[in-house]
Amino acid sequence: MTAGKRAGTDGILFTDHYQLTMAQLYFRLGIHEQPAQFDHFFRSYPDYGRHQAGYCINAGLEWLVDWMDTARFRDEDIAYLGNLTGTTGRRVFADDFLDWLGTNGSFEAISLEAIPEGRVVHPNIPLTVVRGPLAMAQILETPLLNQLNYQTLIATKASRVNEAGRGRPVLEYGLRRAPDLGANAGSRAALIGGADFTSNVGVSRSLGIPAKGTHAHSLVQVFMARGEGELGAFRAYAELYPDDCLLLVDTIDTVESGVPNAIRVFEELRRNGHEPVGIRLDSGDLAYLSIQAAQRLNEAGFPDVSIVISSNLDELAIWQIISQIEEEAPRYGVDPARLIGRLTYGVGTRLITSQGDSALDGVYKLVAIRQSGMWVPVLKVSEARAKIPNPGKKETWRFYDQRRTATADVLGVEGENPLSDDQVLLHHPTEHTSHRTLNRTEISEVEPLAVEVLREGELVYELPELDAIRARRRADLDRLDPGVRRLINPHVYHVSLTQTLWDLKVDSVEKARSPRSSGD
Repeated sequence: MTAGKRAGTDGILFTDHYQLTMAQLYFRLGIHEQPAQFDHFFRSYPDYGRHQAGYCINAGLEWLVDWMDTARFRDEDIAYLGNLTGTTGRRVFADDFLDWLGTNGSFEAISLEAIPEGRVVHPNIPLTVVRGPLAMAQILETPLLNQLNYQTLIATKASRVNEAGRGRPVLEYGLRRAPDLGANAGSRAALIGGADFTSNVGVSRSLGIPAKGTHAHSLVQVFMARGEGELGAFRAYAELYPDDCLLLVDTIDTVESGVPNAIRVFEELRRNGHEPVGIRLDSGDLAYLSIQAAQRLNEAGFPDVSIVISSNLDELAIWQIISQIEEEAPRYGVDPARLIGRLTYGVGTRLITSQGDSALDGVYKLVAIRQSGMWVPVLKVSEARAKIPNPGKKETWRFYDQRRTATADVLGVEGENPLSDDQVLLHHPTEHTSHRTLNRTEISEVEPLAVEVLREGELVYELPELDAIRARRRADLDRLDPGVRRLINPHVYHVSLTQTLWDLKVDSVEKARSPRSSGD
């Protein structure tokens, strides 16, 4: 068996063609090793149509750093690039450039600053800052955006699912519906953002947590074909997993068959000294069926077993199910609070694909070049003001008000004191007429957000374990205004520039638009 054509696709050539052609142009001009800074940030929160995010959860950094550590141009990569030709048959990449790539084509000279994984993040704030030789920093753009944008997107969705479920357990099981091996990144991001467990065995192993799951309808169907029926399937499953028995009850008829057969098996388990875990509902009116199942389980003496619900769930669906239970459960003598407290949510397709908004608007922009021993701000000037990045070397702070609630993320020039005056004037990142003034007495705390991760290729940051990342997420959410956390029409969180950075941006735009800058 051969390795197949897929082998090597996730190495250093996991980038776009134009990154390499630009790198060769920098090489030809002799500026390929000139130090440069690129900022990675997103412009807007995910908008799912009927509902919108008011924050994001940062994710993906550890996997990016791991990839950067091993990615380099190998002999076979250089050979492939050397055979590429353009429309006239002329080689695209020259030998001298390829020789340079063969010797210098790694990320060992790249430095990285980033906001840690699990933290709440907002638009226009750099999540990742890349500094290093221009050519290799340029080549890094595509894999960085690919890895960080997707995990941040899924972690954000998972956080909203967790919030909608009021902290009840969330099981991620989107592996079968995910974008190929992106499922692994998605499962990890979901665990960072709010999922408690995943059915993805490989990712569970890598993160040191148990994989979770139940069984499929096909198990019951097999026993039906054998003439042993649903009850026979449940008994066989319970016999093999007496202390982890969670039964899928909707293969035939949830209320008339599935739940009664599950109760019968649960009673047999109890007589043999075991306690059942619960049941799973995977179709139909999940709120109504949860109530009906709870009523029957309560009457049979199983008031505390879990009820796992699945089937096209997302944050809005969960919110609606809970609302229906709160209204409808009392009619059947079921305590809605107790029922909601025993629910577990199995979330698959709509989480792993971020249904409604399947891509984060994350970008990677050149903001500074080092010349004559100094960092010179540069920026792209666009007719759309929202697309003009913030130039130069910068720092990011989070301001907390007297409630100890996050009130603004502030971007300023590196080295400046954001509280140098008694009143702090904060500018909207793009709207010149929109600004806000804060008195120092209104601010209880100022927290720097970014940490140094790589220093010229060397890891200088202790990458935290999953539990620590989750704890950081919970701490940030606890200090986020409830209005920003709303599922629908969230309150707009303030992202601002200091006066110093605003003046630098205005000046940089004017210089970029001058005839001299345009080459006229």
